[in-house]
Amino acid sequence: MKHYKITTALALLAFLSGCQVSPQFISDSDNIDPDIVAEVNSQPETPEPTTPQQAPQVVEITDVWQRLRLQLNIPVPEQALVERYREWYLANPKHLAQISERAGPFLYLIVDAIEKRGLPMELALLPIVESAFDPFAYSPGAASGLWQFTSPMARHFGLKINWWYDGRRDVPAATTAALDMMQYLYQKTGENWLYAIAAYNSGEGRILNAIKRNEAAGKPTDFWSLSLPSETERYVPQLLALADVIKHADQYGIQLAAIDNKPAVHVVDIGSQIDLAKAASLAEIDITDLQQLNPGYNHWATAPKGPHKLVLPVDKAEEFSAALAALPAEERLNWVRYQIRRGDSLGLIAKKHRTTVDIIRSINNIKGNNIVAGKHLLIPIAQQDATDYPLSAEQRVLAQQNRNSSRYSSKYQVKSGDSLWKIARQFKISTSELANWNGLSAKDTLKPGKTLVIWHQDDNRKGVVRTVKYKVRNGDSLAAIASKFKVSVSQLRKWNQLNEKKYLQPGQMLTLYVDVTSSNS
Repeated sequence: MKHYKITTALALLAFLSGCQVSPQFISDSDNIDPDIVAEVNSQPETPEPTTPQQAPQVVEITDVWQRLRLQLNIPVPEQALVERYREWYLANPKHLAQISERAGPFLYLIVDAIEKRGLPMELALLPIVESAFDPFAYSPGAASGLWQFTSPMARHFGLKINWWYDGRRDVPAATTAALDMMQYLYQKTGENWLYAIAAYNSGEGRILNAIKRNEAAGKPTDFWSLSLPSETERYVPQLLALADVIKHADQYGIQLAAIDNKPAVHVVDIGSQIDLAKAASLAEIDITDLQQLNPGYNHWATAPKGPHKLVLPVDKAEEFSAALAALPAEERLNWVRYQIRRGDSLGLIAKKHRTTVDIIRSINNIKGNNIVAGKHLLIPIAQQDATDYPLSAEQRVLAQQNRNSSRYSSKYQVKSGDSLWKIARQFKISTSELANWNGLSAKDTLKPGKTLVIWHQDDNRKGVVRTVKYKVRNGDSLAAIASKFKVSVSQLRKWNQLNEKKYLQPGQMLTLYVDVTSSNS
């Protein structure tokens, strides 16, 4: 735990009547006339009560927010945009309260990393501006994670991105990369932190070019005088306003949930791939909680080729490590022996088993794409059903697609030559809407065969749509319920995230979005 010491200065020399000054308080470097010292020492000793030297006062910081607050030192100027953002934060205290809750597992880690590098503590607030401290955040500009890295920049600063793993969402790894990037930008922009922070948003090239333009025109070159993209011109004021509000939270009446000033998580080296459901069981935590701490893993297991690390609650790490050491290597994953059928391809088999062609090739020593019907393949499969890994990439997309389910939806399968813009135009919707509904960025490239959901306004159809809660009865089936309410079985499954292999249970509650003017209810 960090301690911050506040030492009270003491007067070392006091020329009081009859008082002796001991030579031990005077160092060789003190600029004091030796005659004065001799004169003082020659005076008769008169015992006087002495005040004992006070010990330094130690203030123990128990809250990470307080530890952070004490180190916010970048001056906050009186600028119109700063004031505007300050007013917004003060008018929306729930926003910061929510962020304070989200920051709980990782704020200590970030603050500690910044302190060790001797960087401005304001950088710890960048994840609030960038992602509202949501490691699953994905921007229209295809930036992802707490620190909002784009793929090229993430790879440049050492983060892996593949089907299994996205280092942009791995909070410890992305934090290291973000601070590496900030130090690089600080050096590139002449060791000016406002320039460096602006460059984090728009790149150092734009900042350096703006400085050169002002120099050539004989204009000031401070950040506030530069002509920059409007997003960047707002970015730095927003961070500074946030820093001011955090630093003076008590004065502004802002409540931030206290976060213990001690590690909340521990990174464990697991050595090789493991099913996340198995890992959660070993750690005795819920799969969702494990995925929240490890958002970098896209699917049901850690990455086969690494990184072989898991972030765990600090109080679970030791028992997890012991349980993992006792687990036979072959039990880390579930395996299936699959017989190749006519018409099969490695791509189809990989998709069916929620894995990759490369994994199947590697495990089965296959070169190329040729496979023979009747032969067998060894394939790692998830220990549990797909819906039991709620924060996997697949399940997050489904949740996003179902988010607007009070409207009517249809499915669209991407064809060769399609783009988000082309499909959006076809359905008379915006590209950003289509991307948002399907968990995509407007810049993403679509692959033929991908299924998109299209949401249609209620007024595009006749009738009145209402949300209906239906309690399953004895003898009910999906087909019977779908027929009763004039919806499809696939809609029922999608609205309620039902798995084809699981049966309905009497008493189970279903949510339906029904045209009440045409249903049989």
